[in-house]
Amino acid sequence: MFQYYCLNPISKIGLENFTEEFVNTHDVNEAQGILVRSAAMHDMELSENLLAVARAGAGVNNIPLDKCAEKGIVVFNTPGANANGVKELVIAGMLLASRDIVGGINWVESAKDNPDIAKATEKEKKRFAGTELQNKKLGIIGLGAIGVKVANVAKYMGMEVYGYDPYVSVDAAWNLSRDVKHVLNVEEIYKSCDIITIHVPLLDSTKGMINKEAISKMKDGVILLNFARDLLANEEDVLEGIKEGKIRKYVSDFPNPVTAGQEGCVVIPHLGASTEESEDNCAKMAVKQMMNYLKNGNIINSVNYPGCDMGVCSQAGRVAIFHKNIANMITKFTACFGDEGINITDMMNKSKGEVAYTMMDIEKAADVEIISKLEAIKGVFRVRVVK
Repeated sequence: MFQYYCLNPISKIGLENFTEEFVNTHDVNEAQGILVRSAAMHDMELSENLLAVARAGAGVNNIPLDKCAEKGIVVFNTPGANANGVKELVIAGMLLASRDIVGGINWVESAKDNPDIAKATEKEKKRFAGTELQNKKLGIIGLGAIGVKVANVAKYMGMEVYGYDPYVSVDAAWNLSRDVKHVLNVEEIYKSCDIITIHVPLLDSTKGMINKEAISKMKDGVILLNFARDLLANEEDVLEGIKEGKIRKYVSDFPNPVTAGQEGCVVIPHLGASTEESEDNCAKMAVKQMMNYLKNGNIINSVNYPGCDMGVCSQAGRVAIFHKNIANMITKFTACFGDEGINITDMMNKSKGEVAYTMMDIEKAADVEIISKLEAIKGVFRVRVVK
């Protein structure tokens, strides 16, 4: 029996996917799994019982990833589950930036008591005129689940689409329209495109990538869209670009004091994945990944440990070892079982940066003595008996 705890309200449709082996607990310290959306976990005490944290969404900046890794706690996210919802809002963002729809709506609200509003409209509407998306050049930085969907729908809308992603996955490449022009240098996006949308993760290498230097290489009157993370852009530089007329509009899904209410900025209150469908999809994926891990030790879509899938365990025992990614660890692990005469029938070792994950299927269940020997090996964070 496994226990899980929800730090945020999680879609009922998602939670209904838990089998009878999983029960909801009201004591976070008893839970083997935590489901979370936006709740901050950095200052939380992490119980020794905790094995997994599943984020029902893509961003994990609210979770202490390194701390979890060192304690052998796997952190999952749900990439692609909310991709359609974000894609639709990106398209809406393009329309809001290209045509002053918000300004027009606000004018109507202000003129609602004017008995001649219809006549006044014909005089005022030219203030809110804009441009169409058809035949415009759209540059997409990052061709993951969301970027690919944006690219494909933009092609159907008659846009000329350029995509940049040096690490595009095979799955993404298969799903991407062949009419999308894959460029090898992000500067081609900057100099060529009328509209640029960012869909990359927030890493040290991407933080502040949209800065004064990048903006200087862009076309005059460019529209920038940021539905990934606000820290991907140096927003002070963006505001300067707007004042200088370099940037026509900046659309962001992340309100903050820098851009909220600023001229030339369309700031949306983080609605990218705020649809019933996205919340349901994220919850279902998070639950599925957590169940697979807690029952079988398999890791799919973890952000702090490598992917590792050995299927359903059909042997008498399965052991999972969390450890540093250093030499000679496998030899030490196998020796522990060999010294006890226990045969290893299957094994998988995967690494991710400084950490690694090893799973072993064995012919009989591991006893306390073997587990203690494994835990005593220098560089081991945690040993988990899956079965």
